[in-house]
Amino acid sequence: MTVVPDWLDRLAARAVHFPVPRSLRPPAEGGRRAAVLMLFGEGPLGPDVLLIQRSTLGRRHAGQPAFPGGGIDPDDGGPVEAALREAEEETGLDPRGVRVLCTMPELYVSRSDNRVTPVVGWWHLPSAVHAASPDEVDSVERVPIAELVDPGNRFTLRHQAGFMGPAFRVRGMLVWGFTAMVLDRVMREGGLERPWDPARVEPLPPDVLKLATRG
Repeated sequence: MTVVPDWLDRLAARAVHFPVPRSLRPPAEGGRRAAVLMLFGEGPLGPDVLLIQRSTLGRRHAGQPAFPGGGIDPDDGGPVEAALREAEEETGLDPRGVRVLCTMPELYVSRSDNRVTPVVGWWHLPSAVHAASPDEVDSVERVPIAELVDPGNRFTLRHQAGFMGPAFRVRGMLVWGFTAMVLDRVMREGGLERPWDPARVEPLPPDVLKLATRG
């Protein structure tokens, strides 16, 4: 088993106590319990994180880049088991190659009424990945951290409804919404962020908005 890199050890130690932004705080009651896997590995271009591009045929969050994950089923032992199960179903990864480091505080996605627990993992034994569930996933990408923190790939996205949030343009994907907010927090709190210009604002493309609001 490869050793967890120091930067990821430090990030995991801090991630347990990350403050939850007001916009992502769960309500006192209600919401569907869910989990996502934030899986870091060592790729050919250095440290990377696993993302999926959701199917454009989906009813919610169609076409959006995301972490692998989904609802916590009754048979799951909790967020960790759910995140690993969903990641295997969506990307075909072998969960035996994943070392879970921590879980982050629960976050709320109002659009889908999900209470999401991010699970941070180290891919000590990477396996081949692909769109293993075509009805849910269009593609799978290992996105280098260097590309995520590149100031040229970062900007603020303006939603037509007035929402403003961080966004990344990497690997042909526009990463925004919940996934971008979590990545932004992890890059910043984990000490990985490079200075970038949040005053660079772009509107949410109409085609992306149309898919995002389906259903």
